[in-house]
Amino acid sequence: MKYVAGADIGTTSLKIAVFDEKGKLISSASRDYTLITEGERVEFPAEGYWEMFSDAFTEVSRGIEISAISVDTQCETLILTDEGGAPLTNAIVWLDNRAEAEAREIEEKFGKKLVYEVTGQPEICATWPAAKLLWVKKNLPEVFSNTKRIFLLEDYILFKLTGRFVTEKTLQSSSLYFDIRCGDWWDEMLSFIGISRKQLPEILGSAELVGEYNGIKVATSAIDQIAGAIGAGVTSKSVISEMTGTTMAMFVPCDEIPEYNPESIIPCHVNYDGKYALLSWTPAAGLALKWFKNGFCADLSFKEMDVLAEEAGIGAEGLTFLPYLCGSTMPKYSPTAKGAFLGLTLSHTRAHMIRAILEAVACMLKSNLEYMNIEAPEIRSTGGGASSPLWCRIKADMTGRKITTLKNAESACLGSAILAGVAAGIFDSVVSAADAIVETDKTYVPGGADYTDVYKNFCEAEEKMLWEK
Repeated sequence: MKYVAGADIGTTSLKIAVFDEKGKLISSASRDYTLITEGERVEFPAEGYWEMFSDAFTEVSRGIEISAISVDTQCETLILTDEGGAPLTNAIVWLDNRAEAEAREIEEKFGKKLVYEVTGQPEICATWPAAKLLWVKKNLPEVFSNTKRIFLLEDYILFKLTGRFVTEKTLQSSSLYFDIRCGDWWDEMLSFIGISRKQLPEILGSAELVGEYNGIKVATSAIDQIAGAIGAGVTSKSVISEMTGTTMAMFVPCDEIPEYNPESIIPCHVNYDGKYALLSWTPAAGLALKWFKNGFCADLSFKEMDVLAEEAGIGAEGLTFLPYLCGSTMPKYSPTAKGAFLGLTLSHTRAHMIRAILEAVACMLKSNLEYMNIEAPEIRSTGGGASSPLWCRIKADMTGRKITTLKNAESACLGSAILAGVAAGIFDSVVSAADAIVETDKTYVPGGADYTDVYKNFCEAEEKMLWEK
């Protein structure tokens, strides 16, 4: 029996899992961490990622002879180092919005249409690494001039594991300086930012061998949402996935890059197989529930919060929550949007607030499905939100789609492990491995509960309070 490992580094947690070649979970470990936030800035000590990874990997690998490992990560988290890979500043986390002015500068120079046609990104946002690099150039000139290597998070971990300075195409799709059609750096954008190709990693595909770490083969993975989709068995266009973790993300595979539509803000990424995928995401989903738990329900577990929310009933007695604690991205882009409870009365309790949060995230799922015109009847649900039967039922009734969960809750880790196994020759292909390994768990079909007013109230609240005109 051979063993493969997958690591998933999300926004506020790191997970590593080891599987046998039949997909059985053998061991796992996780580490939670807190980001450094100040205004629009969101950071984390770059070396802290490696320290957590090393600690968790030591735990999961004890007594197991692992053949291969891959690491998937969040997109857009930027790490700038010297030639030896020593970080020059904290990692600038993907959520960081300090580079709004620089994003506008890029838009004025290139325009949305050209940027989309080259990079697949229809919006030019402060979160993209290109904008962040421009901000560093203007505001931290010493750091910028001393930067010899420009990493995204997966690149950095691969460098620490193997010593090779490499990246993979899915990760760079939202850097804004990567051409997703030809799979190479976009020289015009590099020139505008003021960086060179020698500062950037060698470009590989997913499931390619990079090197070894303590005798274990190390391979490229894919961004967390793509790895999670693989681990959920989404390898064809008949099924899509949604992940409710810190954020909420949707993954929709496609064969071609959709033509530019000025009315659309759906990004297109390179997929693990060299084709493409549409990815829709919102900054705060499970994060909103975690925020409420930490601040108002510290005495309760998430399961106990579910019980309260069930008792509150559909519509939370007229209470509506807007979950935009970190702005809004899709289907409407508004980085300055704020979260809010609307309709509060003396009769409302924290049970109603919990229910309103769950329903708000389901409303976001529905609005994204409508915006993207997705007709797939089945949604594979992953992330922490999939462990809540109530939340899954709300999503099924809200969207009118079948919601399916997975027996292996760590779908991103499994997806990365599959990519590692393919690279190491343990599996013939991603599709055959996923077909053989991925097992579904529970299915939630629409039960007839009426969320019409809930969704109507949610949409009206957005229009009244949030969107920039």
